[in-house]
Amino acid sequence: MTPVVSAQKIRKSFGSVDVLKGIDLEVHEREVLCLIGPSGSGKSTLLRCINHLEKIDAGRLYVDGVLVGYKERGDKLHELREKEVALQRKDIGMVFQRFNLFPHMTALENVMEAPIQVRREPKAQVRQRAHELLERVGLADKAKNYPAQLSGGQQQRVAIARALAMQPKLMLFDEPTSALDPELVGDVLGVMKQLAKDGMTMVVVTHEMQFAREVADKVLFMDGGVVVEEGPPDQVIGSPREERTKEFLARVLNPNA
Repeated sequence: MTPVVSAQKIRKSFGSVDVLKGIDLEVHEREVLCLIGPSGSGKSTLLRCINHLEKIDAGRLYVDGVLVGYKERGDKLHELREKEVALQRKDIGMVFQRFNLFPHMTALENVMEAPIQVRREPKAQVRQRAHELLERVGLADKAKNYPAQLSGGQQQRVAIARALAMQPKLMLFDEPTSALDPELVGDVLGVMKQLAKDGMTMVVVTHEMQFAREVADKVLFMDGGVVVEEGPPDQVIGSPREERTKEFLARVLNPNA
């Protein structure tokens, strides 16, 4: 079966800094992959490459069997036009650290915007789905509120509903709880856990180790732009084999030790 995500020897540099040094990974339908590792290890860059927010320097990246961001002609890659890339992106939902909601729109309008503007769907149909999605993330009573009237956790849940409104086949989460106050983290993780239970294919960059242990089918530990260790969460987080993984987890799980 074709993987939903297939990354083959992905390389990416910023200036003289090699951020990704030949990354391989696969994510299959209904799987949850959690990317863990220290800041600067390349996790967020890899995530952004999956929907061509960052252009890769070498390798091949496929979503649902389709090459992302490029056309192949013989051995050469030719970058797609922005309009063609946007068409590919409509099947990929992304939730960022910052919520990026439109401040002049209500929660409901934020969720409705992309299906109407990008997919040209009928407004009445989109409105109904947007109400259902706000209910799904526990915010049915906040439909008429503007972002400034919502807590950070509520804004992030609206951002998740907004991404789901496009009915994506893949959801990408880039440290979605890192900008939140600790007491607001649980509500956002709760929504993500339910999404995983419902069978959404997800790639999640996270520092929430308990979440990764509970929800991930596979955990990939990155450091210095390479994959150091990967496997099921019980192995990678529960009994890591590599010294670098052990050091990282000791610091993350026992920050005051």
